[in-house]
Amino acid sequence: MPHPNDPKLRSFIDVAPDSHFPIQNLPYGVFSAKDGLAPRIGVAIGDYVLDLWQLAQDCRFDVVEPAVFAASQLNPFMALGPKVWSSTRARISELLRHDHPELRDNEGLRKRALVPMADVKLHLPFAVSGYTDFYSSKEHATNVGVMFRGKDNALQPNWLHMPIGYNGRASTVVVSGTPVRRPRGQLKPPTADVPSFGPCKRFDFELEMGVVVGQPSVMGEMLTEKQAEEMIFGFVILNDWSARDIQQWEYVPLGPFQAKVFATSISPWVVTREALEPFRLHGPAQDPKPLPYLQQVQPNNYDMALEVGLRAAQMNAAKNISRTNFKYMYWSSVQQLVHHASSGCAMNVGDLLGSGTISGPEKDQRGSLLEISWNGTEPVELATGVKRTFLEDDDSLVMRGWCQGDGYRVGFGEVEGTILAAE
Repeated sequence: MPHPNDPKLRSFIDVAPDSHFPIQNLPYGVFSAKDGLAPRIGVAIGDYVLDLWQLAQDCRFDVVEPAVFAASQLNPFMALGPKVWSSTRARISELLRHDHPELRDNEGLRKRALVPMADVKLHLPFAVSGYTDFYSSKEHATNVGVMFRGKDNALQPNWLHMPIGYNGRASTVVVSGTPVRRPRGQLKPPTADVPSFGPCKRFDFELEMGVVVGQPSVMGEMLTEKQAEEMIFGFVILNDWSARDIQQWEYVPLGPFQAKVFATSISPWVVTREALEPFRLHGPAQDPKPLPYLQQVQPNNYDMALEVGLRAAQMNAAKNISRTNFKYMYWSSVQQLVHHASSGCAMNVGDLLGSGTISGPEKDQRGSLLEISWNGTEPVELATGVKRTFLEDDDSLVMRGWCQGDGYRVGFGEVEGTILAAE
């Protein structure tokens, strides 16, 4: 049987070359449809969602119980482990192949199992057990450091020795399309003698990737590079919304708190680690050499194009304000997971790790408005008479990402959020 990543594979379903969901992808999500059934697990293929519960009910899977796909979250399926993930993806690929008649020629099953994407509602794909956000782009960390500490002290002494991160809030991770309320908090601009409380005035986005942990680790034990890799179920696009003025006042001495916990948006489709395998590459050279527990043998970065579009309320369409690539990340997702568990911290099924803002070396590759507008000093022109330094109410932000194959794309769809005024 051909490998699911084979670039020559074709589905009996027509898939456009620029679609994010060819047969080489098969990302998992949770959806509900007009049939009145509860949210359940599906796979994206072209402009359709393949209902895995319907296939399981029809005994099309040997190793997975139908109840797993009837769940409203991916966690029970992820808990089954990498061998089941791989065999299930291979079976789905087989069922969708253009030369395999099992589903193609079964009209009744095909009608039940293939739901037009336009007719479904997409839900948060997994129950988030815990959320940790990292700070792993050297370009982003350098830009921010130059702004606030000067060129000679851009990177803190520890940054080149370990992935820096902090624990966020799982309770406010939301799926794409969920409106985001402008946060309120303590504000103290440099000109004020005392703080005040009110709506954030410097509202920002952060373009990130999210790692979805699909297997647990044991409290008190460390992880090897191989173990950490095998624990990763897949990836989502992640927008770590940020309140820069709240953060500026609160972050010393313990780091971000209210500036980050009000909302984190993720894309509804989880692209599996296996689907991204053809696009792996080595990341930037790490100097100084990391300590032994963080050293990598495998190429753990990905050649993944990312873009950000911003639409003001008075605009008909979003304008791209950033195009970058996940390959620029200094600390890889595997290193982040290894470091996270290095103290003995137990990782759980459903943990979410944010990569940190993804910025490249060029100005148009910056992954936040803080950088793009250089802390508000260089406004971005979106349309005639429409400029932004930070996000305003009713602005809509959309992020997209994909890996480009030979004649096909392995993509994530998009993550979108519209800003509502503070209450």
